[in-house]
Amino acid sequence: MVTDQPVVVYPPSADGGRRVRIGEHFVGIAYGLLDVVAFVQEAGLQDWDEMDLVRSALVDWRGGGPNTWES
Repeated sequence: MVTDQPVVVYPPSADGGRRVRIGEHFVGIAYGLLDVVAFVQEAGLQDWDEMDLVRSALVDWRGGGPNTWES
C-alpha cells in the first residue's frame, strides 16, 4: 500500500459492520476499530495501530467516527 492512498470507512450497516476501502479497493467489513487496523496492516502499514487510524488525515470516517459501530 502506498501511504498516500485514502482509507474510507463507510457508515455502519444494520448489523453494525462498516465497509472499508483502501484506495480503489474494497478490503472488507469492519466490526470494530481493530478490524480496520488489521486491513491497513495487511495493506502494508504493519506498524499502524488504533491511534494512527484515529489521528490520520488519510482516514475518511463517513457516518460517524472511529467509535461509531451501530447504525
